Amino acid sequence: MKLVKPKKFLGQHFLKDLQVAKDIADTVDACPDIPILEVGPGMGVLTQYLLPKGRPTKVVELDFESVAFLRENFSELGENIIEQDFLRMDLNELFDGKPFVLTGNYPYNISSQIFFKMLDYKDLIPCCTGMIQKEVAERIAAKPGKKTYGILSVLIQAWYHVEYLFTVDEHVFNPPPKVKSAVIRMTRNETQDLGCDEKLFKQIVKTTFNQRRKTLRNSISPILDKANPLSSDPIFNKRPEQLSVEEFVELTNRVEKALAGAVPPGNME
Repeated sequence: MKLVKPKKFLGQHFLKDLQVAKDIADTVDACPDIPILEVGPGMGVLTQYLLPKGRPTKVVELDFESVAFLRENFSELGENIIEQDFLRMDLNELFDGKPFVLTGNYPYNISSQIFFKMLDYKDLIPCCTGMIQKEVAERIAAKPGKKTYGILSVLIQAWYHVEYLFTVDEHVFNPPPKVKSAVIRMTRNETQDLGCDEKLFKQIVKTTFNQRRKTLRNSISPILDKANPLSSDPIFNKRPEQLSVEEFVELTNRVEKALAGAVPPGNME
């Protein structure tokens, strides 16, 4: 069967370097003994190294040509080739509600959406690995105070320990992307409860980073009225990239109390 032609509208960049493919596949070994879900397998360059691990493995692919190629060349997958849009799937149904590792050479145009979905299913996904744009990987792994620290950094690091594993050059892909790539691994941390209203936490993180050049006093105003007594707190002189996950949690609790009309005493330093 002829090879699959990469489709730009699906963000496909097929990996050619087999050693890089094996190295990516081996990142799932940090979470052994649980099933594997590969997103966007394409022609199976990672799949060929995942299957010998002897773990239940499913692949989800939207491109009908890639699905046909996989069915012909990876017959051992059988019904474990899922022809669906990953972003629309109910992940609870995949392995009978059991936890699994999420991995893949992710489509670059939806990588952030994939990780937001991962967060929605964080109790099912103790480990997520794979390759994405270097810029996105740097944002996910960034620490407070860095220019790359942002929404993805905070929301993912609240629940996962992030490892930036290695950088991948453009020339190992067909077609070569215009940016470098990187392989990361995210492993669930010990947090089971943020200790704040999670919905408000997300709202505060997204609202403040969407106006990241402003101080919190100004960027948080859509949520908390400027006239609220909390606006005199020194924390509002900071910008969002200066706050750790823990400080965002504390800020969320203070804002929640302020919204309820009960301003807590003391200041956040």
